[in-house]
Order: sequence, then structure tokens, then C-alpha cells
Amino acid sequence: MTHSPEQPEARLAKAPEAAPSRLRTAWDSDLAYSFRKSPVAMVAFFVTVVMVLAAVLAPWVATTNPFDPSSLNLMNGFSEPGVPNAFTGETFFLGTDDQGRDVYSTILYGLRISLFVGVMAVAFAMVLGITLGLLAGYVGGWTETIIMRVADVQLTFPSILVALLIFGVARGVIPIEYRDQMAIWVLIVAIGLSDWVQFARVVRGATMVEKNKEYVQAARLIGRKPGAIMLRHILPNVLSPVLVIATISLALAIIAEATLSFLGVGAPPTQPSLGTLIRIGQDFLFSGEWWILFFPACTLLALALSVNLLGDWLRDALNPRLR
Repeated sequence: MTHSPEQPEARLAKAPEAAPSRLRTAWDSDLAYSFRKSPVAMVAFFVTVVMVLAAVLAPWVATTNPFDPSSLNLMNGFSEPGVPNAFTGETFFLGTDDQGRDVYSTILYGLRISLFVGVMAVAFAMVLGITLGLLAGYVGGWTETIIMRVADVQLTFPSILVALLIFGVARGVIPIEYRDQMAIWVLIVAIGLSDWVQFARVVRGATMVEKNKEYVQAARLIGRKPGAIMLRHILPNVLSPVLVIATISLALAIIAEATLSFLGVGAPPTQPSLGTLIRIGQDFLFSGEWWILFFPACTLLALALSVNLLGDWLRDALNPRLR
């Protein structure tokens, strides 16, 4: 059987149309349509993207590295926003703190720490919660009983107290010379271990529904192992509510990190987050240096609010009853 020489050219001519068709399909999807029709979601997305880019590009966007002692000038301390310093004559857009650090630069670098801790803590909680939820929902029996009873006990305590407990135990185990180096990772583990329960409960409930469906029974009949069934068949079908919870939990994790840092048990002074900057600014609030507290607090509020609004929109957009 012979083939026409024009057939390969026809296939090449049709290839460029694949990408635009996929983009058109994504643009015409229910999720994209819901996003275009929600001004709140678009504004929240814009604010979130701007803050993430500012944090990632901080070494290039910031005027100075506020955590480099060699770049600090104590004579610039307590400079008011937009007002030339009385001693050096330098002007800072958002003012300076007590050590002469540019508040604008400290916010950008503090934003990096807050976002990093929040994202990593949610990722850790999500992986742990999904794993335990899949095991509890699919295996059942004593495995489910133990996991869910531990989750029920943890739910009786506020998340911030659980994080404080875990952080305190970890700080007691880690040698003193490594505490500042490990503080960020201890913070991530503490927040992650305090937030895994909601992921596990949602995944367990969805797994108990999915494991009785025909496609899972067919996978068992062809000899699929339980681990492969949970990861390849059940997990993709329970991710929608997990993504919604992860988005909302990101805002809560950022606030939890700021709370712990505000209490003095979070990020070390050498790597201050937004919560640490707010704690430092509180010491000078009533002495007239309001900008040291005000601008980091506004940044934290805008970040948490925008991420939370995105989570609320995503929850409604993925709800089939509201489409």
C-alpha cells in the first residue's frame, strides 16, 4: 500500500493548530469564564501575583539588602517616609526602622520569608494529610480508627497552640548553635503538622466514596496493587476539594507564621518575616514611629486577604451546584 507524499505535509500543517485549540479550550472553560466574571477574583489574583513577583525579585527590586550589616547606617534610623534624614539627607519612600534599615526593602525580604514558610507548610500539610486520608479511607479498619482519632484529638486544640507546642519541642531538641539555621524549617514543620487534619478528613470522605465505584473495582480485578489504585485512580478524582483547601490554608499559614513570629518564636532576627517586622514596629508605635508597624501590617493584610479571596472564588468555581 502506497502513501501520498502530501500526507506528512498535511500533518505538519495541522500541528500548529493544536496549541491554539488547547488555549481556546482553556479560555472557554467554566473556570476561566467564572474568573472573567468575578472582578474580586481578578483583583485578588493581580495583588497576589504582584506580591509574589516582588518577593521573588527582591534582590533586584529592593534598594538595599536590609539584612546585610555592612550596608546599614545607624544615622538613618527613624527616618520618616518621604522626608530627608536630618543627618545624612537620604530619603526613604517608606521610612526606616531603628537600625536604619529601609522599610521598603525589609518588607520585600520579609515577604519572601512569609511566602516561603506559608507555601512549604501547606505543601507539607497537604502531602501528609492526603497520604493519611487515602490510607484511612481505602484501608479502613484499625488504620482508619487510629488516624481519625488522632485527628479528632488534634481538632480539640487551636492550631496555633499545636504549632507552638511542636515548635517548642523542636527547639528544645535542636542544639543551640543550629537553632537559628533550622528555625525556618522548624516553623514549616510546626505549621504543617497543625494543619494536616482538614486535608485528611476531606480526602478520607472522598476516598470512601470513590473506592466503591466501578473503575476502582475494575482495577482490583486486573490485579492492581492498593498503592497503585490509591495514587493512579483515586487520588486524581479527589484533588479538586484539596486544591480549594490548600488555597485557603495558604492564607491561614501565612497568618500563623506571622503570629508565631510576632510572639517571638518564629523567624530569627537575622531572617525576619512580616510578623517579625510587625513585632519590631509595635515597640515604636506609641513613640511616633508609626510607619515601622503600619506598612508591614498593611502588606500582610493585603497578602492574606487576596489569597483568601482567591480561595473563596476557587471553592465556588469548582462547586458543580453553582455552575
